[in-house]
Amino acid sequence: MTVTMSESITEPTAEAITKAISDVESDIKPVSASIKRSKKERTKDWIKPPKSIMKLVGKAMAQYQMLREGDRVLLGLSGGKDSMSLLIILKHIQRHAPIHFEIAACTIDPEIPGFDPSPLKSWCASLDVPYFYESEDIVKLAEERMKGNSFCSFCARQKRGILYSTCRREGYNVLALAQHLDDLAESFIMSAFNAGQLRTMKAHYLNDDKDIRIIRPLVRVRECQTREFATEAGLPVIEDNCPACYAKPQAREETKQMLLAQEKTNSHLYANLWRAMQPLIADDNHAGHASLLQSELSEPNEVDL
Repeated sequence: MTVTMSESITEPTAEAITKAISDVESDIKPVSASIKRSKKERTKDWIKPPKSIMKLVGKAMAQYQMLREGDRVLLGLSGGKDSMSLLIILKHIQRHAPIHFEIAACTIDPEIPGFDPSPLKSWCASLDVPYFYESEDIVKLAEERMKGNSFCSFCARQKRGILYSTCRREGYNVLALAQHLDDLAESFIMSAFNAGQLRTMKAHYLNDDKDIRIIRPLVRVRECQTREFATEAGLPVIEDNCPACYAKPQAREETKQMLLAQEKTNSHLYANLWRAMQPLIADDNHAGHASLLQSELSEPNEVDL
């Protein structure tokens, strides 16, 4: 399935998405015209993300034009707090957005002892979300192929390749990933410190084969927000969803702690990093046609985090 740049949704539609997904009290269409139930009955089992998160996701969706009519979105579901929160967020958007799109989830089992993703299948079924399970002995592959790189980076690339293959096999044209603002900031610092390059994760871009769009709806959201939401909503999070990473300290964890320590004396740290990373986050976004307004880059305390 080839995606062309001309299919981008219009600015009014993007604004409508922002309004719809931030208005958690908007009307909901009946399940059936022949069955009349109260709004409370229809929505009693739905988990509603907090407005503080939906406002940030709505801004990112509109700014980077992430969703289009008819998209089939596959979410990389690790079982961690971020990807599980994103699935609930996408389901909420699906109910309220003025465009139609489909959602499914896929878990990659790296065949590492201690990781059991089996509860995710029934959880996705309870949400009426199609679920795909893929497995790969990534540790063995790393021992055979990894050269001068961290295991985490190697694992991420291998999982991404499997997710691409799943998208193609099952007919999904969009891959949703759950990296948040803290992840982007950590990647930015690690790239500068360790590689002498200014790089971080992009919000919305095409893969090299130009058949799958990758979106990161949580780019404005802080990790503490997904953690709090997952806890309060009682999401069945698999805490050690990557046992290899939890087994020993990693460079990313060291960078995370360094930034959090700096934030204690600089409350605008992540707002400033968000502002500094804008050209990198938007790079290759719809051939440079992202809705990046100058007002978004004004003062650090004006960035809504």
